[in-house]
Amino acid sequence: MLPIANLHIRNIYDTAVDFLYQHSPTFTFSAQSPHDSHPISLNTKQPATPDQDLISRECALRERLDAACHSPTSSIAGLAPSSMRRELDVTKHELAKSRSDVVRLEERCKMLERTLKETRELLRARDAELEKMRRERDKERAMAERRRSDVGPHHQPLPVPKDLHSRHSSLDMRIISGLANGYSKQQTNEERALSLAGSEEERARIRSSEIYMTRTDSWSGAQVLQAVHDINSEILQFAASATELCTFDRDSRPSSSRSVQAMHDTSSRLGPNLTRILSNRDHSQDPILVQLALQGCVSICITRALSSFCIGFPAKSDAVLSQIYSRMAIAEPQPTSSKWRALTHKHIHAIYPTLAEYAMNDLCDTILRWSSDIFIVAGCLSYETVSSTSRDGLRLRFGDQVRRISKSVTRLARVMREDIMSTCFDVITVNQSDTYDSNGMSDAFGDYVPSEGSILATTELGLRCTTRLRGSEPLEAHDVTLEQRMLLQPKVVLESVLEVLDPR
Repeated sequence: MLPIANLHIRNIYDTAVDFLYQHSPTFTFSAQSPHDSHPISLNTKQPATPDQDLISRECALRERLDAACHSPTSSIAGLAPSSMRRELDVTKHELAKSRSDVVRLEERCKMLERTLKETRELLRARDAELEKMRRERDKERAMAERRRSDVGPHHQPLPVPKDLHSRHSSLDMRIISGLANGYSKQQTNEERALSLAGSEEERARIRSSEIYMTRTDSWSGAQVLQAVHDINSEILQFAASATELCTFDRDSRPSSSRSVQAMHDTSSRLGPNLTRILSNRDHSQDPILVQLALQGCVSICITRALSSFCIGFPAKSDAVLSQIYSRMAIAEPQPTSSKWRALTHKHIHAIYPTLAEYAMNDLCDTILRWSSDIFIVAGCLSYETVSSTSRDGLRLRFGDQVRRISKSVTRLARVMREDIMSTCFDVITVNQSDTYDSNGMSDAFGDYVPSEGSILATTELGLRCTTRLRGSEPLEAHDVTLEQRMLLQPKVVLESVLEVLDPR
């Protein structure tokens, strides 16, 4: 406000003087000017001065005001009020923008500090891991050096005969000595060449063996465990959906050859005990037992597929590969056997690129055929034109769901064969002839009824981890130490479940 007042003081002065001069005839203006010695005084009692004197004093006052407004030391000498307002607004806007930039830069600085801290931690962890791997490699190389055998025989230089006959001349002596020295130098060069060749061969052998000494896993144990949980969930959904869409009649079980064959096949898969219960029981009111049998059937089918060395490979060739790997897992270090398993499995699929698709389709057909036999034994009725108990009816209704299960199983098989080096994972079920053991399995209905009776079926898959613990040197079979850990217990159904289904 002070610059604006200074800027308009001249106009205010002119207006005030004109007003007082017109309305007060006795008005005189007197003030002390720094530029002249004539005093200017305000006295309302004295009579009015002549007009010339008034005009001269006004001019003096105006000159003083102009000098103040046009002083070179004034920062607003040549500015208008509108220009000053614009500059003030621009300055405020730039100040606000600068403050926001400062806040943004402070946040970015904090973020960069956090990133730098995390990066340092990752680098420290990586350095520790590299140091650990370096120590393991040095240890393995030292053990390989101890096992290395000497290459090439040791040759002695040909001695010069001492008792030469007197008739030999000095020339003959020089010739014989020269031949002996030449032979000795030749033998020394040969030994050096053999030694170098042996060391190069040993280094090449060590480098090639380093490929088998890796323990890096592409999948962790938690990921494999989650994959097994997902397969169990898909099996449960398929069994529940397929059972829910069927109607059962105890007296509708056919006595044809197809029914007899289904009884025989189901008995060989699930055991005669569960097959007899399915055949004699009325499932029209509560088909839960059919659902449990269906879960056990699919679980056994998946376990048999995963127990092979390569799913879909011919049975005889697969049996030979399984025997080789079983022997190698005991006789060789864990990384060696795991690497051989991974390379063999990988190159089998490289030679037969359609093997994975064939294995998936074959597993789908097997699950549908085994499920159809269970529905025939349980007395399932037709609910549409296509029978639900036929393989085609199940494929039409649940083909996509079964194919999704088969795809998950084949993907898990490739992961366990090719991407796991530090151990060996096995998907397991429980044989119906085994005795129930709470340490190795869990009762599906243990919360509702005491676990009693024989095992009827395995409703959920389990996961076991087997690792060879002894050193890297090949050992005898009786000296090998294997560690087995149960990561996921298979879930079974006992005969005591009948007490829950038929309460008395």
